[in-house]
Amino acid sequence: MPTIKSFSVGLSPDSNSLTNGVVMGQITLELSKECKIVSLYIKLKGKAEVKWSEKHGKRTVTYHSKDKYFSVKQSFIQENQGNNVVDQGLHVYPFSFQIPADLPSSFRGRFGWITYMLQANLSRSMRIDDKATAVLNVVYRGNPDPVLMIQQQGNIDKKMNLFNSGKVGMDVNIEKTGFHQGEGIKVVASIQNRSSREIKPKYHLYRKCSYFAKGKRKLEKEDILREVGEAVPPSAGQTVTRIITISPITPVSILNCKIIKVEYRLRVYLDVKYASDPEIKFPIVILPAPGGPEEVQLPTNPAYGFEAFPNSSMPGGTSFLQNPTTSDPFAPPPPYGSWMYPSLTDSDRKS
Repeated sequence: MPTIKSFSVGLSPDSNSLTNGVVMGQITLELSKECKIVSLYIKLKGKAEVKWSEKHGKRTVTYHSKDKYFSVKQSFIQENQGNNVVDQGLHVYPFSFQIPADLPSSFRGRFGWITYMLQANLSRSMRIDDKATAVLNVVYRGNPDPVLMIQQQGNIDKKMNLFNSGKVGMDVNIEKTGFHQGEGIKVVASIQNRSSREIKPKYHLYRKCSYFAKGKRKLEKEDILREVGEAVPPSAGQTVTRIITISPITPVSILNCKIIKVEYRLRVYLDVKYASDPEIKFPIVILPAPGGPEEVQLPTNPAYGFEAFPNSSMPGGTSFLQNPTTSDPFAPPPPYGSWMYPSLTDSDRKS
């Protein structure tokens, strides 16, 4: 029977999906017999990374960039400190970390990702280190920019030609820019069909992921939903209202990361046969659903990387402590601006 029967990282309830605050859990180690351990520690790491390759003639160029947010460590058993012999049986080593504020939400795309991970490491003499991991799902709520609550409006007119005659136009309004996961986007369109054919309003919500490295940008687009409205007959005008419901599992927008940007656009257009479709695009910011994991208020000047358990060098593990202290604080990442969601520029609206 192997000496190490089990080695795992467990999180306290709700700690695996949090909105900035305290991460608590425990390392569980089960031994089939007495064992000497060189060291036992856990690290909490957070980073964003992008990577893609492009062909330039006969050369392949790889674009890569990384933005490291933090890497902190708690030690439970340290090398050459005291008696590192651990008895047979089950041992629990609780830990507690406080993560910085203003972190981008967790994300994984085709060319990049934002990850937060716990990794426990157990080292024994003349053995390959044992490792156990747990992934955190960080959701940033922050303070949305008030501009996200302002109504958006757009209009377009198009003269028909070739197989059609006349003119079509529409004036479209949506009540705001920021919408929560699971919320409906109310789209009101006043459509004037002064052409010789019927036209249909259509709705297209899509996601744009931008990855940045070495002064280059890699763009990835993904359809979220497509819907079709009722046809408007020739020589008629109608005002149509449609609710476009955002799925509660749609990933939130990410606008506070240096190398990854996740945006959404709502495209409202008229399907006109034998002609290019007149369209209006609206920027949409998807916010976390209300009523998610409870937010933990951070202190004004929080300390990072808690050495939570002063007596954690005891090989047998310790009980949970309620007021961890830090001996090695580190500075939080630089601020990303006054608001998580900055005001949208004209260039943002066009793409």
